[in-house]
Amino acid sequence: MAGTGGPVATFSVWDYVVFAGTILFAAGIGLFQAIRGRKETSSAEFLLGGRQMTAVPVAMSLTASFMSGITVIGTPAEAYRFGTAFWLFGFAYAIMSAITAEIFVPLFYRLGITSAYEYLELRFNRLIRLIGTSMYIVQTALYTGLVIYAPALALNQITGLDLWGVLVATGAVCIVYCTLGGLKAVIWTDVLQMVIMLAGFVAVIARGAVIQGGLTRIWEDAGEGGRLDAFDFDPDPLKRHTFWTIVVGGSIMWVSIYSINQSQVQRYISCKTLGHAKMSLYVNMVGLWVTVSLAVFSGLTMYSIYKNCDPLSNGDITTPDQLLPYLVMDILADYPGIPGLFVAAAYSGTLSTVSSSINALVAVTVEDFIFPLCKNLTAKQVTWMNMGLSVFFGALCIGMAGVASVMGSVLQAALSIFGMISGPLLGLYLLGMLFRTSNSIGGLSGMIIGLVLTLWVGIGGQIYPPTDDKTNPLPLSTAGCNKTLEQSTTATPWTTAQPAFRPPIADSWYSLSYVYFSLLGMLTTMISGLLLSMITGGCKQEKLNSDLFVKKSDLLCFTCSSKSKGSNDIQKASADLHMGVDNSAFTDIDATSKEFEKATKL
Repeated sequence: MAGTGGPVATFSVWDYVVFAGTILFAAGIGLFQAIRGRKETSSAEFLLGGRQMTAVPVAMSLTASFMSGITVIGTPAEAYRFGTAFWLFGFAYAIMSAITAEIFVPLFYRLGITSAYEYLELRFNRLIRLIGTSMYIVQTALYTGLVIYAPALALNQITGLDLWGVLVATGAVCIVYCTLGGLKAVIWTDVLQMVIMLAGFVAVIARGAVIQGGLTRIWEDAGEGGRLDAFDFDPDPLKRHTFWTIVVGGSIMWVSIYSINQSQVQRYISCKTLGHAKMSLYVNMVGLWVTVSLAVFSGLTMYSIYKNCDPLSNGDITTPDQLLPYLVMDILADYPGIPGLFVAAAYSGTLSTVSSSINALVAVTVEDFIFPLCKNLTAKQVTWMNMGLSVFFGALCIGMAGVASVMGSVLQAALSIFGMISGPLLGLYLLGMLFRTSNSIGGLSGMIIGLVLTLWVGIGGQIYPPTDDKTNPLPLSTAGCNKTLEQSTTATPWTTAQPAFRPPIADSWYSLSYVYFSLLGMLTTMISGLLLSMITGGCKQEKLNSDLFVKKSDLLCFTCSSKSKGSNDIQKASADLHMGVDNSAFTDIDATSKEFEKATKL
């Protein structure tokens, strides 16, 4: 019977068939696009035609790119352990979509830039651009390591395959795709992946409702277990999730992920008009709402089933991130093929995210670091260099997956990485976009100060994790278990292991909610950057083009598809710089958009 603990079934033959079939199908799409795209990549017209996307496929792609295995595995475990507070991120998604669509998109669109970091060179100087690019590379490598680690953990739990074997195999598959030029951010692979993931959540909720006797029962159980008290208005910044940390800190964190992350900027700038680009962000917001709601409700379903027998306290699993895979095998093993589909969902997300990450890393490295140094490379040398870099970054990401295995909850770790690195970078962009006074010295110094602070608090928080009175975990029980381990019913391996010595600073500064890292980095960068710019004489010496700043007209007009005339010289400068762009991704995006539109007409 589900919910009483003990070992669960492992993969059946059908599960392996479905899993392999789904992955091969996704890989087939990628390789097909790569082979078909090779004929067309050479023509410049095709690349320039890349700005022909419409809002809906781009929105799906934007959502799917952050719907990796981490969301599938991390969010339900979060809701199971800490309740529905995570659902408040719905408010943060709305604020993030509005800020990105009304401030960043018109600016990037008007300048006609293709790499988010080009702006830093136009507004400040080349050094700042290179530092911005380096931060992106570090952040993406760390995040990609987590993305590889999450589904490998799930596969290890469900199939009993060796964890490190799975990790290396995943990385190897991605390296093969990238070196062959396959599986980039192909939009309908993203759409397919999203449909499979949402179907996985729906299957868990539907089967859970049948076992528990209806959705109402699940909701009542969650209420009795204190899982529904989402609105905690305590202003304490040290508490992990309150209304304020999520709505204020969460909004800034997601703005830093969506508005200046190369992989996202590349997608919404590929839209054919500014109206479509803005609309794609608002449609994406709805996609994020649906996803987070289904993920959180899957967590509540899991609580309803395991309320009297927590699998982690009972020793059935070793980390919280294995909860959902364990549940899937527990309640869906009677339906051959469904567990296979579920793991394939977490996995296809990983393959597309990792492959496009590696591609973006290679492109950015080549354009920003290698081309300026070695100008006369032959086409063959460039091809070999791309392949070599793909293997290098693939290996680096596998190494990062090893780091991920010691970082605790994959969801929190992923968001912390974004907060620590993107926060100061977002501060730098806002400093350039909103204040004419700011100059390169102020911008650079401000960003370094912001980065030092966020890394200090973030790494401190990893070494000395906040205590339970700050994280507010909810009670769990093992009273209803068929005992698999000899232990008392109160044992909880949930509490984070604390180092023997705990300095006083660990209970104040290091306990800052991880959601506030971005806000801290952004504010520090902006305030110190402004002050230092003023001290060093501001920006009087240079006459800056007004297109580099946010304008009133950006905020009011929604459908203006025309670009301002004054931006021609900027676009020319941008074309001269034109670096750090993964053009091949545009090729894929455009080809897929045409396919997508053809399919929808049929």
